[in-house]
Amino acid sequence: MATSFRDWPWPAQALFYIGLAVAVVLAGFYVPMSPVRNVRADLETAQATLKPLQAEVEGLRVYKQRRAELQSEMDALQKQLATLQTIVPEEKQVDQFILMMQAAAASSGVSIRKLTAKPVANKPYYFEMPFDIEADGPYFAVLDFFARLGRLSRIINVGDLKLSGISAKSSNFHMTPGTSVTGTFTITTFFTQAAEHPGATTPAAATAKR
Repeated sequence: MATSFRDWPWPAQALFYIGLAVAVVLAGFYVPMSPVRNVRADLETAQATLKPLQAEVEGLRVYKQRRAELQSEMDALQKQLATLQTIVPEEKQVDQFILMMQAAAASSGVSIRKLTAKPVANKPYYFEMPFDIEADGPYFAVLDFFARLGRLSRIINVGDLKLSGISAKSSNFHMTPGTSVTGTFTITTFFTQAAEHPGATTPAAATAKR
């Protein structure tokens, strides 16, 4: 005589429910077109797509870190470029340069009697802008003048220096008290220019009397 399921002992009922659950799960995994099988297939496809994306993200993290380093290097180079453009400007800036020399001479007690611009020399990466200068003053004032030129923001070279005692040469200028030497020398500064620049310019002379 068949017995009702409710009359089964509870261990048997528990085993039945466990077996039924296992059967349902297996059917979901292996029966074609089942929702569980479809979701599992979608999950496997997503995981397969995720792996190369994760590898690509890891590679991009390296570039992100490198970008920060490059930005820092670029900022440092920009500051260096700004400093170099002050030392060797792009344009000639003749007026500013002459004012700088006049200020250095006045601060040292030196009188610039004559300033003549010489032709600009075209070099491979820069231009040389020389000036012939005649000046006089006390000996130590002249030394201080040269020292001040070396501390200016622009690069300045002094050459062809010729000094002599003030008594060895008659002068048409009014000498300041303590003047002991007079001399001529060439001061050369530099600039860079992107536009095409002629290799030589017409010399211009400027004479100042005090």
